[in-house]
Amino acid sequence: MESDKIALLVTKYFEGQTSIAEEMALKKYFTSCEIAPDLLQYKPLFQYLASNSSHEFTKEIPLVKAQSNPIKWVSIAASVVVLVGVGLYTYNTYSTSKPSTDLGSFDDPQVAFEETQKALALLSIQVNTGIESVRYVQTYEDTRDKIFVTAQ
Repeated sequence: MESDKIALLVTKYFEGQTSIAEEMALKKYFTSCEIAPDLLQYKPLFQYLASNSSHEFTKEIPLVKAQSNPIKWVSIAASVVVLVGVGLYTYNTYSTSKPSTDLGSFDDPQVAFEETQKALALLSIQVNTGIESVRYVQTYEDTRDKIFVTAQ
């Protein structure tokens, strides 16, 4: 019966769930002469722990002030640079082009159809370029998330 109780305590010990009193009971049991044969494999471990429990660490450890994470600041600075760049590009693109008041009109339906196709093709190219830009931003965000997950 005591062997089962000690086996349960050993299991709890290796899971890190024992109290100080239970650990002391384990040390006392394994330093005694009567140890169950199925528990003999743990005897050297607990004898070592019992014999070396009086050792004390005396070296003084110097305290170092915690520094901020430089990766965090670099990523913040990179984000600001990207935002400023996008803002300047947008400002320069839209402030230099003056909208035309002449919307154009066509008398011939075939010419109007061809011009509409040209305009839609140009719009498609611009939308595709915008989608590619979004993909780059998504790649940047995925990479940033990987860095912050591994840094934490």
